[in-house]
Amino acid sequence: MSGRSTTGRNLPLHLVLVVVGAMMVVPLLYAVLSGFKSTDELSRNPVGLPGSWIVSNYTDILGSGAFWRLVGNSTLIAVGTTVLVVAVSALAAFSFARFAFRGREVLFTVFTMGLMFPFAVAALPLFLLLRSMHLLDNPLGVILPQAAFGLPMTIIILRGFFRGIPGELEEAATLDGCGPFAFFWRILLPMARPALGTVSVLAVVTSWNNFLLPLLVFTDSTWWTIPIGVQQFQGQYSADTARVFAYLVLAMVPALAFYSVAERQLVGGLTAGATKG
Repeated sequence: MSGRSTTGRNLPLHLVLVVVGAMMVVPLLYAVLSGFKSTDELSRNPVGLPGSWIVSNYTDILGSGAFWRLVGNSTLIAVGTTVLVVAVSALAAFSFARFAFRGREVLFTVFTMGLMFPFAVAALPLFLLLRSMHLLDNPLGVILPQAAFGLPMTIIILRGFFRGIPGELEEAATLDGCGPFAFFWRILLPMARPALGTVSVLAVVTSWNNFLLPLLVFTDSTWWTIPIGVQQFQGQYSADTARVFAYLVLAMVPALAFYSVAERQLVGGLTAGATKG
C-alpha cells in the first residue's frame, strides 16, 4: 500500500520530467529530420518523416574544410579558456578557503559580484582594450576575457569544495613536511577531481556556445568559431532551410557529445560541492 502511495505522490513529478524532456528532445528531433528533407518538402511536410532522405545535406557540410576549421577554432578557444580559468580559479579558491587574511570576505564578495556583470555592458570598453593590446583577430582576445568572466562561478564552486576538506588532513600533511603549495598540488587537487571536472565542463560548454565575444574580436574569417559560422551559413543559405537545419544539427553535435560524456562528472561534482560546502 505504501508503494502505491509513494508512486501516487511521485506521479506529478514524473509528468513534469516527461514534459520538460519532451520540450528538449522534440525540437532537436525535428531539426535532425528536417535536415534530411529538401526545402520544398519541408514546406509541404514540416512535421512528418522525409519522403526521400537527402543525406547530402549533411555529407556536403562534413566534407567542407570551412566547417572543420570552425570546429578546430572553437575547440582551441574552449580548451585554452578552460585550462586558464580552472588553473587561476583553483589557486584563488584555495586561498579563499584555506587562508585567513584581512579583507578575505570582501575580496570574495567582489568576485561574486562578477556574476551580476553582463557582458553587453563591457563590450565597448573590452573592444577598446583588446585593440590597444593588439589582440583583435587573435585567439587570446577571446580566451582571456572568457576566462575572466568565468572566474566568479568557478571560484564559488571550488571554494565550497575546498572548504569541505578536513583541516586535520592539512595538519597531518604539514607535520609530514608538506608546505601549503605542496598540500594544494599533491593532496587537495586530486581530491577535488569531481569539482574540477564540473567547472571544466561548464567552461567548455560556455566557451563553445559563446557568440558575442568572438563576433566582437574576430573580423578575419580564419578565426571564426562555430556560432559565427552558423550565423554566416544562415545568411548564405537563407533560401535553403533544410540545409540550414543540417548545419545547425552538426554544429550542436560536438557540444552535445561532450556533455553526454561528461554528464556524470558534472552532476557528481555539483552534488559534492553542495554537500561539502
